[in-house]
Amino acid sequence: MGSSAGSWRRLEDSEREETDPEPRAPPLDSPSAHWKNAVGFWILGLCNNFSYVVMLSAAHDILKQEQESGNQSHVEPGPTPVPHNSSSRFDCNSISTAAVLLADILPTLIIKLLAPLGLHLLPYSPRVLVSGVCSAGSFILVAFSQSVGLSLCGVVLASISSGLGEVTFLSLTAFYPSAVISWWSSGTGGAGLLGSLSYLGLTQAGLSPQHTLLSMLGIPVLLLGSYFLLLTSPEPQDPGGIDEAETAARQPLIGTETPQSKSGSSWDLSLQERWTVFKGLLRYIIPLVLVYFAEYFINQGLFELLFFRNTSLSHAQQYRWYQMLYQAGVFASRSSLQCCRIRFTWVLALLQTSDKHREFAMEAACVSDTLGISISGVLALPLHDFLCHLP
Repeated sequence: MGSSAGSWRRLEDSEREETDPEPRAPPLDSPSAHWKNAVGFWILGLCNNFSYVVMLSAAHDILKQEQESGNQSHVEPGPTPVPHNSSSRFDCNSISTAAVLLADILPTLIIKLLAPLGLHLLPYSPRVLVSGVCSAGSFILVAFSQSVGLSLCGVVLASISSGLGEVTFLSLTAFYPSAVISWWSSGTGGAGLLGSLSYLGLTQAGLSPQHTLLSMLGIPVLLLGSYFLLLTSPEPQDPGGIDEAETAARQPLIGTETPQSKSGSSWDLSLQERWTVFKGLLRYIIPLVLVYFAEYFINQGLFELLFFRNTSLSHAQQYRWYQMLYQAGVFASRSSLQCCRIRFTWVLALLQTSDKHREFAMEAACVSDTLGISISGVLALPLHDFLCHLP
């Protein structure tokens, strides 16, 4: 096994030919490995969600293109823009920023729903490469697009990158100490703050939205570098060696058993059993859906209509500030595990389902946030039209 994650994954993708033995990686619990993996997963969380956040921060600029067709550089509008609907009390785009939200979340929802059906059969390296390429493609496509439709296609690429990366990197944490999950979570929060802050800062400094997006092409490169070069090699789950590690890596998100040991697992659950487990999870799924629904209904459905006219900031600039302040709160909450720990976590064990049902339960519950965000985008579209037609 190689001394880096890259060497292990190259073996995974090869034809399993004979290779010369390489020096063993340091134990995962050694101080150097601990910090490399902690920093690695923080960067992966940051890079994975970065394009997703930037597209939401740029939503107002993306939709302004319809009013500014032919403006190839996405020049910053003046400080007092003319409302699209002059009869409305609001300064409205013809399309709600919820359209960008839907383009940025629906592909992620589809990936999360389909991932348990076979994504685990694909090795990690191709998945990470696809995620990085889609992230870079999203920045390029939105930067050079001349229409809202093409820009939304770029947003879809950002969503594919984020969704595929999330299910990939979360499954990868099964091969590392559990502490890396909190670092991943903090990194995703950091993506919200740094993504929105960088877009706000660069555009506020006078850089056009187009050039701002192009300047962020280093983020996909950083993602690939962190995965292939920074993470230490995960150790096999048993003495079976690399083949056993590969087999485990191809299992669904939570499990690390070999296919032969999967009898009695969620793959064997009947539809009736799945429905019974799902009904028991509703007490946890519904609050999560409601929280994310309310959060994004305000963030992408109402923020764009909150415009103070008698200020030095344009409507687009105010929208970017809203996004940055919102993401600052997200970063604080997702990083709280490093400074505030819940001591009586054993209470949560009383709420678990059985081992047989646990994998299905995790798969069903993990779509709660994405589902709530998707519903908020769908309902924010007609609300935008209703409010913008008020006299």
